[in-house]
Amino acid sequence: MSSSQGNGLHARPVELLQELLRFDTTNPPGNEQACIEFIAATLAAYGIESSLYAKDLDRPNLVARLEGGDAAPLLLYGHVDVVTTAGQDWQHPPFGGDLVDGWVWGRGSLDMKGGVAMMLAAFLRARAEGVELPGDVIFMALVDEEVGGEAGALFMVEEHPEVFEGVRYAIGEFGGFSLETGGARFYPIMIAEKVIAWLRLHVHGPGGHGAMPMRGGTMAKVARVLELLDQNRLPAHVPAATAAMVEGMAGGLPDVDGAVLRGLLDPSSVDATLDAMGVSGRIYEPLLHNTVNATVIGGGGKINVVPSEVTIDLDGRTLPGYGPAELAAELTGLLGDLAEIEVLQHDPPGRPEPDMGLFKNLADVLREADPEGHPMPLIMAGATDGRFFERLGVQTYGYLPMTLPADFDFTVYIHAADERIPAAAVEFGTDAIFDLLSRFSG
Repeated sequence: MSSSQGNGLHARPVELLQELLRFDTTNPPGNEQACIEFIAATLAAYGIESSLYAKDLDRPNLVARLEGGDAAPLLLYGHVDVVTTAGQDWQHPPFGGDLVDGWVWGRGSLDMKGGVAMMLAAFLRARAEGVELPGDVIFMALVDEEVGGEAGALFMVEEHPEVFEGVRYAIGEFGGFSLETGGARFYPIMIAEKVIAWLRLHVHGPGGHGAMPMRGGTMAKVARVLELLDQNRLPAHVPAATAAMVEGMAGGLPDVDGAVLRGLLDPSSVDATLDAMGVSGRIYEPLLHNTVNATVIGGGGKINVVPSEVTIDLDGRTLPGYGPAELAAELTGLLGDLAEIEVLQHDPPGRPEPDMGLFKNLADVLREADPEGHPMPLIMAGATDGRFFERLGVQTYGYLPMTLPADFDFTVYIHAADERIPAAAVEFGTDAIFDLLSRFSG
């Protein structure tokens, strides 16, 4: 068998995924090296050279490239680390990669070794079949995404920006999966995501002896702060990405349902529309507001001493175009002088307007693969490695195409017990990404 045809795994993406799942890359600590070395060996079998870049020598990131035409290079990237399985009761071993009744079981099958397998198989297939690529295609396997990306995507952006030279578009997680609602089947494609803005509130009040009644003190203020955060939304915004998502979904729904959804496009009526939507409005709320959740409270050292200061850590997430200063100002408007605000950590604000130059190509691939499907833009409430690449001007699309059963909510299984993916979805995604490789010039 020639090196251009390798070991045939390009035609067996399900088997490729099973191999990836059998590496325990639980992060922390990660232990991604063996998995990355397997990917490097697989590439080498096809005559494809790869390079390793490591902040921690035993946790390397991998980069490989196929040469193409004059179009800007396309980046395919995914992470091979996974979250813990501790305390979870699995029907099949989480690192067994078992294929059972048409489903591939294992930690990472959805997040995101399944996506890595799709991209790698399509990349290998392009090599094996000698596809004429519009431009170079870069495949990147990353470590450390599940705990922040410091040794993975962030390291690559800060220390090796030359790898991304000329790259305008990338595909990675989270999007491309089928979602059925209102009698229609949608394929959300992520075009934007919220970013991190972690804050700490400092609440002060009179301290004293625990034997003396203390009313209106620090603890009372903390209770008031938590109550205000619990019972109020921050101001509503309609960023361009959210507007595109709402219009994309409304256009595929019956007229009445679409009209209700379009009520989210007017900032003055957003909250009333969300309230009227009930439980179904919960998925849209974080896409129309900067948000915070109180996650850690610290204060006091002795049971008989009333503390004079208590801290409340907030997991803040900001919409595209907004940063920690805007989030802090909105919190001050809600809390007044109840707390002082400290910024602990934050990402640069996301770009206000996504670059939609490749969206039509991505949507066309899905329409041809599933003529009854409706591709649509998506903004994600969480954060991915894509936020780091944006610092270099790279527009990431969440694009891991998957056909899923209508009654399968894969968000229930990500990071949870019994994570699994239909084998047919892996085949579908591989074919879609391979199709994209011949038409990504934008």
